[in-house]
Amino acid sequence: MNVNTYIKEFDKWSALKKSIEKRSVIPYFKEKDIWWINMGVNIGYEEDGKGEEFKRPVLILKKLGKYSFLGIPLSTKIKERIGYLKLYFKGEIVSAIISQMRIYSTKRILRKMGRIDNNQFDRIKGDIWKMYFCPPNITKGVKGY
Repeated sequence: MNVNTYIKEFDKWSALKKSIEKRSVIPYFKEKDIWWINMGVNIGYEEDGKGEEFKRPVLILKKLGKYSFLGIPLSTKIKERIGYLKLYFKGEIVSAIISQMRIYSTKRILRKMGRIDNNQFDRIKGDIWKMYFCPPNITKGVKGY
């Protein structure tokens, strides 16, 4: 067995997920916020959380009401390829994994890390638009597309 093999701990996550489901406190959150959330253990190449609480920072792209939001997972691993966008947050470069954005329940939210500025937020929205909604010839030759 390869020592670098990542073992997914579905049973541990399942136990924690049951307690997360019982949460009743709904934090106040806004678009552009970055929060630690219980990301969990996911299937295949979907982004997983780390550590005992299966946590990962997530940028809130769109608030979808009191109970859910569209979020983009963040990573400290910087990748120069489709689906990744560099952000500057608290003096460090992080990757917004736009290819992994999805809907999350507010029950997953743990604690706020901070907020990104309007320029970065607008750039992310523009890149998402290009990645998902523009014909391929528009993005041809653009770095990362």
